[in-house]
Amino acid sequence: MNLEKIRKRVRGGFRPFVLRTSDGREYEVPHPEFIAIGKHDLAVVDKDGDIDILDLLHIVSLKLIKSKNGTSAL
Repeated sequence: MNLEKIRKRVRGGFRPFVLRTSDGREYEVPHPEFIAIGKHDLAVVDKDGDIDILDLLHIVSLKLIKSKNGTSAL
């Protein structure tokens, strides 16, 4: 996954999304305050307040979270 694509998703008209890693784990980012982007990795805070640090080389996709009516959440 390209770091600039993640930055654009966070900074420009944020919509909740999920990051998927190469081992299949998923990390939900419901709000910009739940993610911090560094030079070579990023940190995601989960709903329990725990922080996961992810290597950008292992992030394989970014998927927008769908709302209950089937459209992308705003």
